Amino acid sequence: MIATNKLKIFNDPIYGFITIPNSLIYDLIQHPYFQRLRRISQMGMSYLVYPGAHHTRFHHALGCMHIMQKAVQTLRFKGVALSDNEEVALYIAILLHDIGHGPFSHAMEHSIVEDVHHEEISLFFMNALNEEFDGQLSLAIQIFRGEYHRKFMLQLISSQLDMDRMDYLKRDSFYSGVAEGNINSDRLIQMMNVQDDVLVIEEKGIYSVEKFLVARRLMYWQAYLHKTSVVAELILTKILKRAKELSHRGIQLPCSAPLSFFLNNKITVEDFDDSVLKTFALLDDYDVMGAIKSWQFNDDFVLSSLSKMIINRDLLKIVMLDEKPELEKISNLKIKLAKLYNISEKDATYFVFKGKLKNQAYNKESEPISILKKDRTIESLVDSSDQLQVRALSKAVIKYFMCFPKVLLDS
Repeated sequence: MIATNKLKIFNDPIYGFITIPNSLIYDLIQHPYFQRLRRISQMGMSYLVYPGAHHTRFHHALGCMHIMQKAVQTLRFKGVALSDNEEVALYIAILLHDIGHGPFSHAMEHSIVEDVHHEEISLFFMNALNEEFDGQLSLAIQIFRGEYHRKFMLQLISSQLDMDRMDYLKRDSFYSGVAEGNINSDRLIQMMNVQDDVLVIEEKGIYSVEKFLVARRLMYWQAYLHKTSVVAELILTKILKRAKELSHRGIQLPCSAPLSFFLNNKITVEDFDDSVLKTFALLDDYDVMGAIKSWQFNDDFVLSSLSKMIINRDLLKIVMLDEKPELEKISNLKIKLAKLYNISEKDATYFVFKGKLKNQAYNKESEPISILKKDRTIESLVDSSDQLQVRALSKAVIKYFMCFPKVLLDS
């Protein structure tokens, strides 16, 4: 029997060499559930705006684990007691935090699964893996659910300054080329500490935190909420909804067996048994894009037209507005389009619609980022900062939009 070397290294363009800390982590990475993340894009349809943004959730998960290793090293150096079991649990929890993402995840969550969020599916995957690995993920699951008594551990995984956000900002900035999103994660991690069981940033790191929040604000406007990315994701959502509607009418659409299952069945949180989870684990971006390539030739006008938009990057017109669009204007556009294409007004809603975008870099009402003062007292970031921009970044900015086919501009 050949023994496998499980202490591998990955060469990452962001951090350099990433080491796998132990054989359990190696086995989790090798598992088909985790390997699926190689086929799930990190930034969805953003590659239609930024051609380099083709990196995957697999990249991101490994990056998160790497900076978690740095965080554990820093906290231990500062005297924070962490057992070997807690350390491994933190690595597992952050490694698997995004394992529940479906293809083009946000489009998926709002179309072919019924409001089942990726965090819930991640937990289903973790529980399934825990059974397979004889309970070795139990502590990681406890931390991930926020049920472990050491609160700061959950903050490292999910908070307003966690390893997830640190990696995706740096990584998405790199691959998209949006330099404004780049952050100094090394500096932020070096400034971390734990006081009264709360994850804190030492006072001298406050400017790095401010830079992190500014980078987050800019990345949202320039990348995640870029109007072309937004309209592409909305078109994708409409394609999947239309496909589901046609499937429920008994129309057979060419697609893979896993995608067909979710198109033909109404799946809620309660329906996610082992069988459904295994089917979900077979779904990835390739299923969706392969189907859309076929659907562009479908007899259904709506499905065919929307699919061509994605394949040929000939998208709907999206107009950004400071105020909510007038309902009458939306209604008139639908009527005009229905006459132009000889379709029903109901079908016209697939092409003419409105929405809103919200960008809030920092939520001071939520669990605040805590600053550790020199006298060892803790203060919230807003109270500690002498910069007015932190207060400004706490304010949610709302923008409205309306989408419609470009042909209506000429008619």
